Order: sequence, then structure tokens, then C-alpha cells
Amino acid sequence: MRILLIADIHANWPALAAIDEPFDACLFLGDVVDYATDPLPCIDWVRKYATAVVRGNHDHSVAQRVLVKPGGTFRRMAAAMRPRHFEVLGDDHLTWLARMPVTRHLTLGDHRFLLVHATPRDPMDEYIGDSVEQWQQRLEHVDVDYVCVGHTHIPMQLQLDKTQVINPGSVGQPRDGDPRAAYAIIDRGQVEFRRVPYDIDRTVRHMRECGIDESVVAKAEVILRSGGSPSATGYPDL
Repeated sequence: MRILLIADIHANWPALAAIDEPFDACLFLGDVVDYATDPLPCIDWVRKYATAVVRGNHDHSVAQRVLVKPGGTFRRMAAAMRPRHFEVLGDDHLTWLARMPVTRHLTLGDHRFLLVHATPRDPMDEYIGDSVEQWQQRLEHVDVDYVCVGHTHIPMQLQLDKTQVINPGSVGQPRDGDPRAAYAIIDRGQVEFRRVPYDIDRTVRHMRECGIDESVVAKAEVILRSGGSPSATGYPDL
């Protein structure tokens, strides 16, 4: 079985549309919205093709119509672009976002999966990178073959006893210094991380066409073109 793992699309349709992979199942690990301005086709794609989904912190906030309080760079981006979401998303889309589960267990082939946006302890918000010690604590009483997560926007693979923790990275806003859309494939138990270039110009142009403040668009463009590297953006506020 060939499984596609995607996370953190963040309303970046050109990035999602660039992924051209055959798959038998697709697992979506949260955050289809915010940070860009084209959520509709992203939501439609996930609803059509994802075998299983979980809700991310941004999905939850948009579904609840939360207005973002000003803060760091990423908060300013969400604050500027979220009103666009409220303009184009109907009640059906918001209900779908709100009804996504925060965790999901499933079996595909011979393998058992736990899907969660952040961590099993705090499914939507806790931020953990590749700390083996922290993940070992979070996996106490978790009995699966794969724990699949998103949230950090950075690809990761950890083997902890019999369980692998996999983060495919971000489709729509990578933060590991590589601007290409990130995703992962699990094929017959083997994990492969993949990247694909996409039309960043198109994403940025759409922001401008939607009337987003130019200072926010300029910063978003730096983040997208640099792959969210710390030297370009500072430490991310999520």
C-alpha cells in the first residue's frame, strides 16, 4: 500500500497542486487554512482525496471564527489573511473544519497509525521537534506502528522502539530552509521524504489580488522563498 502523508497546507493551493503522486491512501495531518489566501481549493482537495484527517490549531481557530491578536510575524500574517477566509468559506466548510477529529487511529494494511497534528498529549498546540526524550514521554501507552504529526513545518523521522514518529513537513509553508513543498510517502513500510517546487509567484500574486497589506505580503514572500529559514524570519510563532 502506498500512503501519502501531507500536513500544513495553509491555504497555499499552488503548493498542494504541485504534488503529483499516485497513492492508495492519503493521511492529512492538519492545518489546511491560514497564512495564504486560497483555502477553498485546498479544503476541496482534502475532502475529496484524504482517507483520514485531523484538525490543526489553525483549522480550529478558523472554524470558530477567531480573530487573531497582533503579535510576531506569523501572527501578523494570520491576522491579515484570516478575514479573507471568512469571506470565501461557507458554513459547510467551517462545519467540516470544526468536525475534523483531533486524533485518529486507523489501520492500513498491516500497520497501525495514530494521526495527530501536534502531539498525543496536546493534539493541536504542543510544539516538539526531534527530541527523542520528549517523544518517548509522549508515546507512553501509545501502541501503534506509526505516529504521524505536523505542526512544526519541519520533516522528521524518529524510530522509538517499535514506533516511528513521522512529520512530512509542510506543503504550504516549509520552515526548514527549503522552499519546495514537502510531503512523505510510506510504501510497503518504507518512508520516503519528498519535495516538489511550485509557483511561489502565483501564491504571492493571489495575496496581492486579495488586497492583503503589502508589508504582510512582502514578509510572506520572504518566508516562502527562503523556506522559512530562521535567518530570514526569526523563530516561528505558531
